[in-house]
Amino acid sequence: MKSINAIHLSGRDALPLIEGGKGVSVSTGVSAGHWAAAGGVGTISAVNADSYDADGNPIPQIYSGRTRRDKQEELIRYAIEGGIAQARIAHEISGGRGRIHANFMWEMGAAEEVVKGILEGAPGLIHGLTCGAGMPYRLSEIAAQFGVYYYPIISSARAFNALWRRSYSRTPDLLGGVVYEDPWRAGGHNGLSNTEDPFKPEQPYERVVALRRVMRSFGLHDVPIIMAGGVWHLEDWSDWLDNPDIGPIAFQFGTRPLLTKESPVPEAWKRRLLTLKKGDVFLNRFSPTGFYSSAVNNSFLQELRARSERQVPYRSEYGEGFEAPCAVGARGRQVFLKADDRERVEQWCQAGFTEALRTPDDTLVFVTPEQARQIVSDQAGCMGCLSQCRFSNWSQKGPTYTTGQRADPRSFCIQKTLQEVSHVGDMSKEEEDALIERNLLFGGTSAWRFREDPFYANGHIPTVKELVDRIMTGR
Repeated sequence: MKSINAIHLSGRDALPLIEGGKGVSVSTGVSAGHWAAAGGVGTISAVNADSYDADGNPIPQIYSGRTRRDKQEELIRYAIEGGIAQARIAHEISGGRGRIHANFMWEMGAAEEVVKGILEGAPGLIHGLTCGAGMPYRLSEIAAQFGVYYYPIISSARAFNALWRRSYSRTPDLLGGVVYEDPWRAGGHNGLSNTEDPFKPEQPYERVVALRRVMRSFGLHDVPIIMAGGVWHLEDWSDWLDNPDIGPIAFQFGTRPLLTKESPVPEAWKRRLLTLKKGDVFLNRFSPTGFYSSAVNNSFLQELRARSERQVPYRSEYGEGFEAPCAVGARGRQVFLKADDRERVEQWCQAGFTEALRTPDDTLVFVTPEQARQIVSDQAGCMGCLSQCRFSNWSQKGPTYTTGQRADPRSFCIQKTLQEVSHVGDMSKEEEDALIERNLLFGGTSAWRFREDPFYANGHIPTVKELVDRIMTGR
């Protein structure tokens, strides 16, 4: 194994080990602070982070606004206060060692307003911004305004080329690095394009070499590339170290930090990680963002898959093969199905899936009455956590503040499930196990390695420091 040397990141030498940012209340100030204290780069999530009362208890994020726009204003306040709180915690724990970054989604609701509010409220405590899930072309402008470094998350050389030409070329000095997040291997939302096959993974080496080639054409020879997605043992990547085709390289770990003593995820989630097998994490496109994402194939995703499979096309007018009548909705409005589909619908109804919900694609999905009520309730409770949401049809752009499309019942409220799974409260082991079955669990496709890696034998859960030390050995 080649030696793993420090690298210059966000104005200081640090270990080339970066904690990946992980959504709502998972990448916290505690985990980030300990990662930085170990000499690496810790990352807090700027996506609806927790803030705390005088006793140190998380403040529940309750929305009382009459409209979605009112609720989004509440969400923005929660997000800014939470981001500031997490930055302060990370700074205190790190003791000035390592670096602290903040991660956010470009397509999250009011992304720019939230990030600017956090940076204003926590001056000097955040050293870099990482951002993906979209094309964050204004990321460099935000970084320049506050004098911090920026790290765009991209999944191809082509994406970086577009961002550089449109925006980043005006702020080259603050480009701290480029995160290549492998769209087939990374957990959470992934950047697969319409030209890439989700079922045919491409090797990251060629894609990263292509990225470096583009960066060098812009004079970015010494700007690090950060490999993210599928990184487990550094010895697996030894041929990337001191490789002239790749240049300066660091590695981002998103999945492995989930299983540490400082990780805030529920104990049931940690136990589940130790049982995963190959194939238990898979790419899907159920997210209301419209992006592909990788998550654990639990009851939550299985229900979404089954919901989409109970789907048939329909027409409002009789004819052209759509001649079988079907009553839809509380008023029993008549639509028409194909004869073969009508037979399937009758079987679904006999099994209890009696409620038909319309989709934006002129199809019907069939769910139970209880599921239908929950879907409609979740859609009505939308608080604008995304810039636009296909589940609720929310858009933060006026004057209508809708996407102009029908709300899509094949998706789900991502804010609700991520908040629920990360805030278990006082529960029994059985209740926690049930909770993680019925909610979204993001994870990288290498999560099965927890089960096979001897480091985690007999259910061992390391501290962040122990994990960083282990990674530095190459394992």
